[in-house]
Amino acid sequence: DVQLVESGGGSVQAGESLNLSCSISGHTRSNYCMGWFRQRPGHEREGVAVIDTNGYRTYSNSVNGRFTISKDNAKNTLYLQMNSLKPEDTAMYYCAAGGLGYDPLDRYEYNYWGQGTQVTVS
Repeated sequence: DVQLVESGGGSVQAGESLNLSCSISGHTRSNYCMGWFRQRPGHEREGVAVIDTNGYRTYSNSVNGRFTISKDNAKNTLYLQMNSLKPEDTAMYYCAAGGLGYDPLDRYEYNYWGQGTQVTVS
């Protein structure tokens, strides 16, 4: 099985940056795509950024140009660098694994999830 543990969330001012980390352990052959999703109050969970095993990245329109996803295979860690944060980025951010890649930002493709880390932008 795959275990995911997020860290790095916090409270920041608009325009500031945060870097989220996701530590990955367990059976990794199922990690075709890995990514970050978020759930804002009153909204469904949405895809933010995904990276596949070839390093190809997909971003949602709302974060493209501000967020960068990366993965350090040696450390088994997934990152999300978030710059120029806006109040509308306030959400619980989740790390996910196991995506098949047909629709990378579709949360239903992913069968492994972390517990989430809160990001608050004011």
